[in-house]
Amino acid sequence: MPRPSLTIAVAQPPCVSYDIDTNVAAHAAMVGAAGARVVVFPELSLTGYELDAAPVDPSDPRLAPLVAACTATGALALVGAPVAGEHIATLAVDGGGARVAYRKMWLGEVEARRFRPGPAPVVLDVDGWRIGLAICKDTGIVEHAARTCAAGVDVYAASIVDAAAEAHVPDQRASRICATHRVVVAVASFAGATGGGYVETAGRSAIWAPNGSLLARAGTAPGDFVRTTLA
Repeated sequence: MPRPSLTIAVAQPPCVSYDIDTNVAAHAAMVGAAGARVVVFPELSLTGYELDAAPVDPSDPRLAPLVAACTATGALALVGAPVAGEHIATLAVDGGGARVAYRKMWLGEVEARRFRPGPAPVVLDVDGWRIGLAICKDTGIVEHAARTCAAGVDVYAASIVDAAAEAHVPDQRASRICATHRVVVAVASFAGATGGGYVETAGRSAIWAPNGSLLARAGTAPGDFVRTTLA
């Protein structure tokens, strides 16, 4: 049977540093609003970009409202959090709960003072669509996209945080990945303040087609999201 179409959204939730309950509520609201099968959130979206935030356990009951939102919409939410083992991670959250899906492989200099690099690329299968995962600096490493896409991917989904002055960087990286690997690139970028010295982040989350053309672009405000349907 042919695979169904896939609606994917990139979301930039409002964020309160360290406040898991408030941030989970914001994520759950955005999953409900997006109406997408897959919703990608920014790096460390559950805690803010606070490199001393406590690890988030996937079984933490505070995640229950997000699990419920995914149950109600049939969504898979890809959210950012620090996790045990000292990793910056992507949690995959759906109606069945949460699990650590991916651990960031390439760390920034300050991040490396606490965190360890993840072991390997990860590709998720969602309704027959193969989604490769990336977190921020990963997207600037040619080897990361090469190894991830070598596993066979349809979508390269990245969770990032960039300062407003660096808003051009994810566009340049997405263009390179599209040109090299001919895959959809979906980038969820923080908007507004998000801790770690980021008083104003870039926003402008976006989705690009395999040929590099822009499919959807959010604005610069917290709470914005965009989505597109892949067929």
